[in-house]
Amino acid sequence: MALPIVAVVGRPNVGKSTLFNKLIGQRLSIVEDTPGVTRDRIYAKCEWTGREFMLVDTGGIEPDSDDVILSQMRRQAEIAVTSAAVIVLVTDMKSGVTAGDMDVAAMLQKSGKPIVLCVNKCDSLGEPPCEFYEFYNLGLGDPVAVSSVHGHGTGDLLDRVLEVLPEEAGEDYGDDVIKVAVIGKPNVGKSSIINRVCGEERVIVSDIAGTTRDSTDTYVENEFGKFVFIDTAGIRRKSKVLESVEKYSVLRSYMAVDRADVAVIVIDAVEGFTEQDSKVAGYAHEKGKACVVAVNKWDTVEKDTNTMDEYRKKLQDSFSFMSYVPFAFISAKTGQRVNRLFELITHTAEQNAVRIPTGKLNDVLAYATARVQPPSDKGKRLKIYYITQASTKPPTFVVFVNRKDLFHFSYQRYLENQIRETFSLTATPIVMQVRERDTNDVK
Repeated sequence: MALPIVAVVGRPNVGKSTLFNKLIGQRLSIVEDTPGVTRDRIYAKCEWTGREFMLVDTGGIEPDSDDVILSQMRRQAEIAVTSAAVIVLVTDMKSGVTAGDMDVAAMLQKSGKPIVLCVNKCDSLGEPPCEFYEFYNLGLGDPVAVSSVHGHGTGDLLDRVLEVLPEEAGEDYGDDVIKVAVIGKPNVGKSSIINRVCGEERVIVSDIAGTTRDSTDTYVENEFGKFVFIDTAGIRRKSKVLESVEKYSVLRSYMAVDRADVAVIVIDAVEGFTEQDSKVAGYAHEKGKACVVAVNKWDTVEKDTNTMDEYRKKLQDSFSFMSYVPFAFISAKTGQRVNRLFELITHTAEQNAVRIPTGKLNDVLAYATARVQPPSDKGKRLKIYYITQASTKPPTFVVFVNRKDLFHFSYQRYLENQIRETFSLTATPIVMQVRERDTNDVK
C-alpha cells in the first residue's frame, strides 16, 4: 500500500534538512548554513515504533519572496503540503518567532492538515528556556523541543507525528489480486493500456506528455485472474523534470512500484529502448519486483517475418542486467496481444512468490558443486555448507559458506542459473545472500 506522507516544512535555514537526516538515520539531504540549499523535495522512508511513512524534506518557504528560486522552493513546499497526511513545521529557537514563521503557520493552517510544531536548536538538556513558550503564539498547539544536531527530542517529535497520522487504510484487495504498476517514460501509452485492459476510458489519454499527474488504481477481473492496474505518471530524466508538479508525479510512480507485485515496463516500439527506459526498469529491478516489458505501439512498426525475433534480441541485449524479464509485443490501440500481457503478468507474479523446500535446494547445491567445483585461492577452497530460502517477492536465498571472500561473483551466478533452470524461475529476480560460518559451528 502507498505510505502516508509527512512533510517537513518551514522558512529557510531553520534546520529542516539536518532534522530530516536525523529522522531517517542517514545523510541524504544537503546541509549547509546557506539559505536555499534544499531546492527540491527529497524523500525517504522513515520508521518509528513499527509504523512506516514517507518523509519529505522541502525547500524553505518564503511566502512573500519575489526571488525566482525562492518562489520555486515555495511552490515545491506547497505541493508537498498538498500531498501530505501530516505537516511538521520546523522553527528556530535561536531566532525566536519571526514574521516569516507567522506567515508560514497561517498558510499551513489553511491546508486543514494536522500540524506538528517543532522548535529546533534546543541544544541544551533539561527544561527549555523561557523563549520556547513564545512559539505558542503560532496557534499550533504544544510545540516539541528538538535538537536536530544532537538528536534530543526527536523521539517525542515522532511520537507526536504518529498521534495525528491517520490510520492506514488497508487496500481492499485480497491475496488473490495481483497489483500491477504500469511504468515508463511519458507518452509511451501507459494510460491507453489501462483503458484497453478495463474496456473503458478510465484514464485521460493525450499526446501531451505528462497528462497523468498521479497514480490511479483500476480493478480488472477476467479469465486470467484478478488484477489492480496502477497507472502512473511518466518517469523522466531528472534534468527534464522541470515542472514542480511533475517532480511529485515521479515520486508517486516510484511509490506505485513499491506497492506493486508486478511492474509492467512500457516502451515505445517506434522509439525503441532508451537510457531512460533502463533507469525505469532498474528501479523496479532494485526493488525485486517481477517485471514484464510491454513493447507498445507494435501495430505502427513495419514488419517482415523476422522483425519480432530481431527486436527481441536487441531488447535482450539492452535488458542484459535483468535477463529474466519476458517481453510482450502489444498494441493498446488495437488490442493486439493484450491477452498475452495478462498471461505474462500472472506467470511472473507466481514465480516471484514461489517458495522452494530446503531439501530440494540442497539437492541442487550438491549436484551443482559436484559438476563445477567451488573456487579456491592460495590453497583455500570455498566450502558451501547449505542453502535455504529466506523469503519471497523476490525469492531470496541464503548460502552458508566457510569464507565469503572465496564466493566469487561468477560462481554465485552459476548457482543462480542452476536454481533458475531446476525450478523454472525464468521470469523473476533472484537475491542470493552469503553468510560466513565457522567450520566448528557446522555439524
